[in-house]
Amino acid sequence: MSTLFSEARLGNMTLKNRFIRSATWENLATEDGHMTDKLYAIYEELAKGEVGLIVTGYANIVEEEKPNAGMMGMYNDSFIDEYKKLTELVHSHDSKIVMQLAYGGTKTTHNVGERVIYAPSEVPERGTGTLGKAMTKNEINYIVQAFAQASRRAQESGFDGVEIHAAHTYLINQFLSPYYNRREDEYGGSLDNRMRFLLEIYTEIRKLVGNEYPILVKLTASEFFEGGLSFDETRIICKKLEAIGVDGIIISGNIHGKANTMIGESFDGHTLQEEGYFHEYGDVISQDVNVPVITVGGLSDIDAIEKIADKTNIQYFALSRPLLAEPHLLKRWKEGSRAPVDCERCSKCRTRRGNFCVVHKKR
Repeated sequence: MSTLFSEARLGNMTLKNRFIRSATWENLATEDGHMTDKLYAIYEELAKGEVGLIVTGYANIVEEEKPNAGMMGMYNDSFIDEYKKLTELVHSHDSKIVMQLAYGGTKTTHNVGERVIYAPSEVPERGTGTLGKAMTKNEINYIVQAFAQASRRAQESGFDGVEIHAAHTYLINQFLSPYYNRREDEYGGSLDNRMRFLLEIYTEIRKLVGNEYPILVKLTASEFFEGGLSFDETRIICKKLEAIGVDGIIISGNIHGKANTMIGESFDGHTLQEEGYFHEYGDVISQDVNVPVITVGGLSDIDAIEKIADKTNIQYFALSRPLLAEPHLLKRWKEGSRAPVDCERCSKCRTRRGNFCVVHKKR
């Protein structure tokens, strides 16, 4: 417990503990992505609950691309002042906050047919069936610059860093994937080519925010299907990210809605665990690189988290659904109460009226 609740460094950030609220789409922003009183209240409660680092729900980087309703925006300078209010609120409770930036792409069913959706190649997304437009080089550069400008706005807004969402079959993940990326130019084919889009995004962000500003990258450990991005390839990507200066790597997966049926299965030589789905993969990567590794997914038991911390090189632990059920969970753990978290991992928290725990609300 002492290690988990002691100060730690993540990039240029000093965190009061090793717990992170992982990026969570709240579905509570305005139609055009601006803050609401409910959103401010959610983030303040998390900060009051002793979360060391809060990662925001993903924010869209261009106005015309919104994979979900009610998501936060960062596509122009009109957001800066209201996010200054948000970051000051979180900082007043001694927590840090990072903005997650994303281009969703074809991992969506929201307003499909009403907008152009970019993809590396014209390959339908396996879960949604949505087909995107294969990007031209000019369109690739447009999105690269949009990520950079959104990061500049995050820095000006007082966010302590940014997280590039390169997981969960969103656009960057699709460029990395040999299944989704069928391109024959310098952005497709070899892994070096497939990771070019991500590396260009990082490089352009770094030019605008400077060398000291924390940049995190969220990656999929494996796509967990034949022909998709493999764990061996993800390991190579992580080594490259370390070499260019990324400050932290989040190892996740894309098993939303399938976790209960996949737990215990082995992929690429490692097994999905009931507590900490992807921590076996994260541990391997933490031995490959000196960059701090964050594990996320299926973490809800303090005893299990302590065991993972003791037996692996993983340094940080990110939670989402347990904090929807109990925003002050970490404070309770710190004070010594180890009662089970009031979370059934049912994923009913993804509602049309906002992302909250419907089970907890009924009790």
